[in-house]
Amino acid sequence: MAGHLSYEASKKVVFKGLILLGIVTLVEVFIALLGKGYIVHGFHLPKLIMYSAMIILSLYKAYFIIYEFMHMRYEVPGLVRSVLFPTVLLIWAAIAFFQEGNTWRKYKAKVHDREVILPKTEADHTPSHAPEVKESGHPEMKAEPEGKPVEGIHQH
Repeated sequence: MAGHLSYEASKKVVFKGLILLGIVTLVEVFIALLGKGYIVHGFHLPKLIMYSAMIILSLYKAYFIIYEFMHMRYEVPGLVRSVLFPTVLLIWAAIAFFQEGNTWRKYKAKVHDREVILPKTEADHTPSHAPEVKESGHPEMKAEPEGKPVEGIHQH
């Protein structure tokens, strides 16, 4: 256990952990650069392979940090589960929100494409139950000659 290690032994464990995390990070960077074609021109990794490798390596680093540096290795299983379960739920919620946002983005694009293809005319904006507009520009009012009062309007 870490509590029984000397100071020098504890330092070695920490440095080994940092070196391991550094190596995993370098492998992630290498995969990203190789996958995008920056290391070997014209060579691209399939996105599924590249993204899967990045996710697996990132999860490994997160596990190692929690296991080693947060000392979860030495805790009772109930406490470990109480930390990991909300984390898994948070990751699931983030994935669900991104998926929902993507669905809304696609829906909005369909609506926008439909509006571009079928532009709205003035007739599309006027409901069928709207009152008919006469010459005066007011609904339900008849155009009257000058000087003659219009019914329903009070003259002062």
